[in-house]
Parts: sequence; structure tokens; C-alpha cells
Amino acid sequence: MTTDPDEVVTAPLTERDWDDLVALFGTRGDPSWCWCQFFRTTGKDYTHSSADNKAALHAQVRDDPRPQGVIARLGDEAVGWAQLGPRSAYPRLCESRALRAVTGEDIDDPSVWAVTCFVVKVGRRRRGVASALLAAAVDLARAQGARTLEGHPVDVAARSGKVGGAELYHGVLTTFERAGFVEVGRTGATRPVMRLTL
Repeated sequence: MTTDPDEVVTAPLTERDWDDLVALFGTRGDPSWCWCQFFRTTGKDYTHSSADNKAALHAQVRDDPRPQGVIARLGDEAVGWAQLGPRSAYPRLCESRALRAVTGEDIDDPSVWAVTCFVVKVGRRRRGVASALLAAAVDLARAQGARTLEGHPVDVAARSGKVGGAELYHGVLTTFERAGFVEVGRTGATRPVMRLTL
């Protein structure tokens, strides 16, 4: 049986996928510097070098028994990634006063998961990769026992002017709406908090 090279295929990330993730993140742009460490840090802790951030994500992938996210492929090519996990694993979210005002007392609840970052390869965008990643994130969170999956996308329609791809690493509101997520509040004029009960 062959896989259609135009069909997006997703799977939870394992350490076997590390080289594919490295190739996806590349050597230019925000993914190649951040390595999805922004939400895992607060304040001055987010001043590490690209090499430090890369090593941190590799350690998380290698050492945590839970998958750290989902990877998407078109044929043999890795074209997308979404990071997710218990919201309590992301200090920047848990320490956000604006998010606490929206979510209330469950800010540290380990059964509330968050999808924090999307990376879709340039040239492979607008092909359903982000939607496939979000669907896979829902499946993974549910399989890991989460009761709620939360996202913090950008409401592009509420922004003035053109929004660059680098600003959309949180995902976009319409992708979450199509997946059945419901807005429960906003941390800013263009930043809805979206939730799906699993």
C-alpha cells in the first residue's frame, strides 16, 4: 500500500522523528531559533542560544514519556509540527495574568492541555497542514487523558494590515473554529482563548 504524496499524514512525534523535525525547523526563521521553548520559560530564562533551545526540545522529546507534539508529512517530507501538552508544563501560560482572568481557577489543572505552537513549512502552507495538525493534537490530548484542549490563536480578521506567517505560530482562529473549539474569552483584542472539551 502506498501513501498519496498529496495527503497530509500526522502522527505523535517520537525520538525517531527528531531528524525530520530538525529538517523542518531549518536554519532560518523563528522555529530554528526558538525550538518551541518560548512557553516553557518565563522572563529572562528565554535568552538562551538557538543551540540551547534545540538541546532543550531534544531532551524533552527524548526524556518525557508523553509525545511533545505531532508531526505532519506529505509523502516522505516533514511539512508541519504542533507542540502540545498539559498547560501546567508551560510556565509562560500559567503565569499569565490575562489568561488567569479568562480561565479562572483551573490554570494549574494538569487535565487542561494547550496547543502552543505550529510550524508549517514554507511552500506547503494553505494545503490543510495546520488543520490536520490540530485534529491530530485533539486525538493525542484525548488519548493522554486530557479533559480540555486549549489554544491561543490569532484572530486575523481583528488585525489591521497584513499578518506575516511568523506571527501565526499560535495558529489562526478560523482553524480552531472549524475544529469545534469555542472561544471562552480573550487575552487581547486579537488573541482569543479557544477550548474544546474532550
